[in-house]
Amino acid sequence: MTSVLREMRWWDIDPVLELEKDLFPEDAWSRGMFWSELAHARGPEATKRYVVAVEGDRLVGYAGLAASGDLADIQTIAVTRDHWGTGLGGRLLTELLRAATAFECAEVMLECRIDNVRAQKLYERYGFEAIGFRRGYYQPGNVDALVMRLNGPSTSVQGNEING
Repeated sequence: MTSVLREMRWWDIDPVLELEKDLFPEDAWSRGMFWSELAHARGPEATKRYVVAVEGDRLVGYAGLAASGDLADIQTIAVTRDHWGTGLGGRLLTELLRAATAFECAEVMLECRIDNVRAQKLYERYGFEAIGFRRGYYQPGNVDALVMRLNGPSTSVQGNEING
């Protein structure tokens, strides 16, 4: 079954929180954090884009991006463990990069756990480059974050659509 991507809505928060707690037990986002993000993801003044991936009635992934001026920041990307290696993370990332292009952002930034090599490889395939670290960024585990940047998100989207 192929996952369908659609806009995240308030009724997705509970299944998103379940996945969030499974994948990021030490630094999972709260319900309030997701509500706050979704409040800025709709309407003509929207500055954020949040999407979910669903298969039938099951949520299998989610992702979010915030834009400010010509800079976008990937807030989160998560995929159920049984969908790792299926390309779903890349589809979610592509959707966020399309949103960054629609928001007219010239750069996209993100932080990634230093121990999340799988995610780092995904971002590198899309042209992100490591530019620094944030010491102790993920709390309470005190895990460092790798800061990554992509210039020209529209070029990366086009290249990955061609290359898969």
